Amino acid sequence: MVDPLALRLANTIRATSRGLTDAFGTPESTRDWLISNAEHLGVYLDLEGYLPSEADRTALVDLRQNVRALFAEYVAPQPASSADAAVLPAFPDALAAINRAAAPALRQLEWDATGPHLEHRLLTASDVDTVMAGLSDATIEFFTSPEAAQIRTCPAPRCVRYFLKSHPRQEWCSVACGNRARAARHYAQHRD
Repeated sequence: MVDPLALRLANTIRATSRGLTDAFGTPESTRDWLISNAEHLGVYLDLEGYLPSEADRTALVDLRQNVRALFAEYVAPQPASSADAAVLPAFPDALAAINRAAAPALRQLEWDATGPHLEHRLLTASDVDTVMAGLSDATIEFFTSPEAAQIRTCPAPRCVRYFLKSHPRQEWCSVACGNRARAARHYAQHRD
């Protein structure tokens, strides 16, 4: 099963043994991520000769942070990912930014006391706006789908990812995180 585009965007930050890595860390890695995810944007984009400008890369990083703020809001009262919980934009600002970025797309995300739901719109788009609109639209689609109810924050040590709980007994985003959590628990028990 392929993760939804919104989840893949939120997880462009990863924890490694050397610290956090960012798929949007350089223009080249940003282009590579966009190329590998272009088919899921819902629009045709010719990215082969494309190298994002620093402004485009920064816009994608900002969009990712806004998406991560929506994930943090959705998993509450569970704690948000430890990667950036302290530096995420405020939820109302993140929601407004996602809707602004989605403006060239067909729909926007409304969020009231009953939760997230769709509002339809239609505007025009430019090249970078098309990418941002596709990513924002995928986020809107994801948060208004039944799949969003499965969002969890991985509790493994050093992990910063969100994941979809696909099995009732699933606790971590991956087998590696489960092993790391069990090893840390074992070490803590035997250290005392």
